Amino acid sequence: MNDLQKYLVEEYLEHYQEGQINRREALHQITLILGSAALADRLMAEHEAKAAPSKPSIFSPKPTPAQTQPGVTVPPDDPDIQVADVKIPAQGFTLFGYLATPKKNLPAPGILVDHENRGLVEHIKDVARRAAKAGYVALAPDLASRAGGTQSFANPADVTGVLGQITPDQIVSDLSLALDYLRKLPEVQAEKLGATGFCYGGGTTWRIVTKRADLRAVVPFYGPNPPIEDVKNIKAACLGIYAGNDTRINSGIPALEAAFKAANVTYEIMIYPNVNHAFHNDTGQSYNEIAAKDAWAKTLAWFQKYLRG
Repeated sequence: MNDLQKYLVEEYLEHYQEGQINRREALHQITLILGSAALADRLMAEHEAKAAPSKPSIFSPKPTPAQTQPGVTVPPDDPDIQVADVKIPAQGFTLFGYLATPKKNLPAPGILVDHENRGLVEHIKDVARRAAKAGYVALAPDLASRAGGTQSFANPADVTGVLGQITPDQIVSDLSLALDYLRKLPEVQAEKLGATGFCYGGGTTWRIVTKRADLRAVVPFYGPNPPIEDVKNIKAACLGIYAGNDTRINSGIPALEAAFKAANVTYEIMIYPNVNHAFHNDTGQSYNEIAAKDAWAKTLAWFQKYLRG
């Protein structure tokens, strides 16, 4: 089990522990991630031996306002931007993506937007449009492209299993391909590249920044650490955004900070108190409007300083 698989498995165990999904769904998703029903069953049994679910395992909550209202904050037909689905040729498959471009003040810095564990969903497309509205050319690649793309799955939750079967090296390769595509666009200032990502995408953002010295600024949201031994390769200014209640992810912050300091990386860590993992996603249950808006404002300020400054 590689570290990205471990992150995905722990996320579903956490959802089960909190009563957000039942045992059957947790076992199904972990089996998809690991490709082994026997291993998934063993991990579930080990988890249950340590702690029983703190809430009923059958999850049927009343919809929250965030769930019943659309999460789109910048519509696709906003007059200041233009959007397009893109297809990037790759070896043996096509890498799908969503491109949002401002209509004025081009060329502009380019930003990669890395999605959560359910793939290239509407919320992530909206984040790309928000970045374009702020004056950046934003590309959100679909890391489920090797299996036909997010849109090919009837159940978005099954995208997680696909991502679990893609190796970290393949993830880096696909993100690097997307970054090369973005860098070569005539609308993009090739020397001014950044990236942001959320949850699983926060982890992939941490990983790609250890491999691409041409990234100048990154803002991963509550993502698992990259291999600590690779932190020394980072050349970008890094703003790590975390949720105060997210103890599983936050346990990795001290090691990451120590590696930053040892490698003399420009960085800042922001932890928002009393909010949960995925607080920025305004289509989910953990959405916190105040923290999300402040974190996005700080994200844009970071890019302003290190991409435009």
